[in-house]
Amino acid sequence: MAAYAAVVSLMKIINDIETHPSPPISLDKQQVESLTEKLVFLQEFLESYNSPFACSNEADPLEMRIVDAAHAAEDVIESYIVDTIGDEQISCFHFYQNMHRVIEEMELIKKEVTVITKDKEVKEGVAPDGVGLRSDPTEKNHAMVGFDDVLVELLDRLEGGRAGRQIIPIVGMGGIGKTTLAKGAFEHPLIKERFDICVWATISQDYNIVETLRQVLSKARGELSSASEDDLGEILHKYLAGRRYFVVMDDMWSVEVWDKMKFFFPENKNGSRIIITTRMSNLASCLTDSNNLVKMRFLDEVSSWTLFSKTVFGGQSFPTQLESIGKKILEKCNGLPLAIVVVGGLMAKSELTLGYWDHIEKNLSSIVNSENGDYCLRILKLSYNHMPVYLKPCFLYMGVFEEDRAIRASTIVKLWISEGFLKPVDNKSLTTIAKEYLKELVDRNLIMVVHNLGILGNVKYCKIHDLLRDLSLKEAREQRFFYDLKEHSPPRENSQQRFVIQRSTSKENILEAFESMSRVRSYVCVDNEVSELPNSRLLRTLYAYDRTDGQRGCAYSPENVFHCVNSRYLAFRANWECVIPSINLLWNLHTLIINCSKNFFAPAEIWKMHNLRHVDFLQGKLHLPDPSSIDKDVTIMENLEAIKGVNNFSLSEDVVKRIRNIKKLDMKYDVKLVERVNYLSYLQCLSELESLTLWILSFDDGKCLLKKMSFPRSLKKLTLFLPSDFELEDILQMIGSLPLLHQLSLYGGRFGTREWETIEGQFPSLKSLTLYGCRDLENWTVLESSHFPLLRDLCLSCLRELEEIPLEIGEIPTLRLIELKRCNESVVLSAKQILEEQKDLHGDLLDLLVRSNSQVL
Repeated sequence: MAAYAAVVSLMKIINDIETHPSPPISLDKQQVESLTEKLVFLQEFLESYNSPFACSNEADPLEMRIVDAAHAAEDVIESYIVDTIGDEQISCFHFYQNMHRVIEEMELIKKEVTVITKDKEVKEGVAPDGVGLRSDPTEKNHAMVGFDDVLVELLDRLEGGRAGRQIIPIVGMGGIGKTTLAKGAFEHPLIKERFDICVWATISQDYNIVETLRQVLSKARGELSSASEDDLGEILHKYLAGRRYFVVMDDMWSVEVWDKMKFFFPENKNGSRIIITTRMSNLASCLTDSNNLVKMRFLDEVSSWTLFSKTVFGGQSFPTQLESIGKKILEKCNGLPLAIVVVGGLMAKSELTLGYWDHIEKNLSSIVNSENGDYCLRILKLSYNHMPVYLKPCFLYMGVFEEDRAIRASTIVKLWISEGFLKPVDNKSLTTIAKEYLKELVDRNLIMVVHNLGILGNVKYCKIHDLLRDLSLKEAREQRFFYDLKEHSPPRENSQQRFVIQRSTSKENILEAFESMSRVRSYVCVDNEVSELPNSRLLRTLYAYDRTDGQRGCAYSPENVFHCVNSRYLAFRANWECVIPSINLLWNLHTLIINCSKNFFAPAEIWKMHNLRHVDFLQGKLHLPDPSSIDKDVTIMENLEAIKGVNNFSLSEDVVKRIRNIKKLDMKYDVKLVERVNYLSYLQCLSELESLTLWILSFDDGKCLLKKMSFPRSLKKLTLFLPSDFELEDILQMIGSLPLLHQLSLYGGRFGTREWETIEGQFPSLKSLTLYGCRDLENWTVLESSHFPLLRDLCLSCLRELEEIPLEIGEIPTLRLIELKRCNESVVLSAKQILEEQKDLHGDLLDLLVRSNSQVL
């Protein structure tokens, strides 16, 4: 919720000032203590607050009052920082008075909250989420379309398998058809014949064990009981003993429900089965192993059209003149059965005219979430209402990204951190907290993973379903969490802290909006090339470029961008060479991402930026100076995790000491330009380094520089771009001894002996191996498959002299992909032989992809 985010954000600002080694301002100790005490009180209140407006379309007035008070306090503090850094004359007494006023407002809110917490009628007056939204499946008659194969598989599990009692979770996001699938099995004649007792129980969010037991018993025995929980459980256990039963527990949200009820379902060793439907992947994994899960998928185009046609026209044929517009309408449902059913129900009651259907198509998002589509929105909103409060700002923030867009998980993590709504947890970095929250949203089926899990096991790309994005936009607007500027709706108020500019927005509307953005803290404009910045001196987050967008994004003058002294996250495009100005004024900068084809020269003050976490120059043109030798106090950059795109980085003992927690490095060296200093030997001192990308742009006499490379044992991912004359044998033995290395990519270099023989015990953790253009490799020998015991992906490109892939590679049980590009035919034939052997040993688990001249064979 926006109120929780605002309170946590304000607490972060105070903490940043109090813990900074050189804070831009000082705060009155008594005022800080007073304000912090009230913020902690409000935060704890919001963490357990059940808003009476949760199921309505209105914002909670109390929450909005908290938002306004927190934002007012931020305005006072951050404006004073800007004025102080800018050497503007402002009275300390005036600042003290302004702080006193916001503290008084917080005190009034605290008193109001105290009354609310004592008023039991507030809780009693709130209907639990989901009341009236779920009913017994016999009351619904949704078409069973697109799940025939899944239903057959589910019926096989219910009828076959081991004799012991089995739990079969059906998992997926809200509206994807979990209940429909379970209903199809529940009502199937074969199931009715096989099981002695068939019972359906709806759990929902606000479960009651006693009522659930009564529900099960009444449907099993046909009679109600007023016994206690323990007695009801005993009665149920005795009644089910010796019988083959089938129970569906629909819409489970917590494993606690199962923990309390599992003892009442006896293990009869007769093939009894229990289906549990849930949106929570982590809950399902607690109930059974992954092989027993039923993971719901979105409908394909054919199934979507079938379901849509049945919903709109029943058994009648689809009018020819409406097919084209009908498919456009259907496309916006993105295969979500609930959306198709809701929209189809709307169209079934509409005028059968091309003009009206065209109107529906153009306004689909708003219509689906209007009163006519309220069922759809309310079903999806269940997931939002049930979230813990710390997740709600993270979910709402997903609405700032463009529709249907795959977003880098690392970008989401950095933006969440910069926004300040992540509550600190003892002994955890904010990066770790953000990753855990992202995974929790994935587990709740509110975010979809669109890129398979990476080699290191982390999510690479994800996206949000359009209807869930619509929900986040709607909630964000109501709670004033962010303002999504539309073509037809320039803002009329200046209280918004976050502004999102979409691609279709005209420049005129954007410039008009800028006039009312004096208080904006976050500006998102990745998909609209606007060269102007909003007129806000309080800007903290500028998200105007993303590496997935290539050259798209907004180009700004660095001088103008760095004028925003409270900046935490800066991502933009620049097209000219520049010496970065006054970077030391950016006292709280976390992330700096610049796409520029020209050179950027950073000042020495960059080594004093205490909070810097991530530096990324996408075309590798950043030049970092040596730290000042006259500094008495060395700033240890504890938070710095990544430096990418740096040229001729002068690694030294002093630099390593300052960046000792670095996890990612991407560096380019021109050996002709660097002195005869072996910078790369200092890599082994970076004990936290996990990912290293190293480019050597020219070789000349720099062989010694490369031979003395020494990598830290913490390394998990290594990518080397090497000169064509560098002999790979000089480093491969050292690389192979790295115990944690998961991914190795070698580009260039040569095998001076014309062969590569792996040594036993090397590459113990390697999962991905890429060799590209490594010259003169003829013979590759692997004496035992244990040399690559975990290898999953093998990619070989432009190895024109390699004769074959070692057949021992085919004995590796984890191997899943061999990709070949511009290799000899003999290499392709050996890969096909490995494919056949793998098929005999492990089934169809291995894929072979062969490319020649960029075409797949």
